[in-house]
Amino acid sequence: MSLPLVGIDASRGFQAAAPETGTEHYARQVVTRLAAQGGARWRLYARPGGANMPEGACVRRLRPARLWTHLGLGPELALRPPDALFVPAHVLPLPCRVPAIVTVHDVGFRHFPAAHPWSRRAYLEWSTRRHVRIAARLVADSAATADDLVRLFGADRARITIAPLGALPVAAPPAPADVAALRARLGLPADARYVLHVGTLQPRKNLPRLIAAFARLAAERPDLQLVLAGAPGWGDENLGGAATSAGVGARVHLVGYVPRAEVGALYAGAAAVVVPSLHEGFGLPALEAMAHGAPLALASSSSLPEVGGAAALYFPPTDVEAQAAAIARLLDDAPLAARLSAVGRQRAGQFTWDATAARVREAIDAVLDAVGR
Repeated sequence: MSLPLVGIDASRGFQAAAPETGTEHYARQVVTRLAAQGGARWRLYARPGGANMPEGACVRRLRPARLWTHLGLGPELALRPPDALFVPAHVLPLPCRVPAIVTVHDVGFRHFPAAHPWSRRAYLEWSTRRHVRIAARLVADSAATADDLVRLFGADRARITIAPLGALPVAAPPAPADVAALRARLGLPADARYVLHVGTLQPRKNLPRLIAAFARLAAERPDLQLVLAGAPGWGDENLGGAATSAGVGARVHLVGYVPRAEVGALYAGAAAVVVPSLHEGFGLPALEAMAHGAPLALASSSSLPEVGGAAALYFPPTDVEAQAAAIARLLDDAPLAARLSAVGRQRAGQFTWDATAARVREAIDAVLDAVGR
């Protein structure tokens, strides 16, 4: 009997010249590890121009450029169906008669609808309901997301696999020269301490409240800076205007997307990393900050306590005063910051991409067993 054939939607994570956000990073890390495993044949579906595809996998590049999932992937699955399909960061095509395993990263649009455009909310509502209804197996990044799928969408908990994300190991801290060079390139004062946020700039990240919390700290800490690293997302919140109105415009640095190869130096140089999100399906920047030993303050919402555990301070995401107090503790209590840094490094080591891929593989194998492959 031949090995089962598993198709993977690799349209995310292997795009040429595209900024790699957390979703793309997840797809790249998990798909690369799956494609290297035995016990199955892997067929990766990609857009034309997809770059750095995993070695050893069969790659099928599909057109068209627009509506790729429904007009490219869908017909391909109908003509040459695999035994199962894994979708790590996208939606199922119309139609899809192949047994499918789909990762649902979060359902934050249900908790904070105003933080998403109405068209995006409608699309996410439709696609999530459809995944719950027709997917053979769901993969959730966290227990919080799995609970949401059961409570808000009526998903069968027995069909959900929880696969926490991973952090790449940090072999050695970035060299001081690399940290200094990145500071200079981003326009940060050489000796000033800075508070850091990493992530796409969009309403659910709750950044106006972070700016307001920073403004409360800035008067008594004249050297302190705030760095917001991330590409613009949807919704123009005018973060620069918010900083100016709060009187800290010159001390809030909107540095744009920082490549993954450089962001480690940014974490390593931070006096504190803050993730104030209204909702997260996992919170990869929190895990990556811990891996680099950065003291961490997190919103006490959704999945973030699952990630941070005892390695972070917490605050309600809508409470600016509590957020400012948590950051102040990290800045002013050196023994506390050092302890959280050490605990964070140890905790980050428990989250690996190999473990994530292993959990996803369990979900795939369960579906293959169910269809007799």
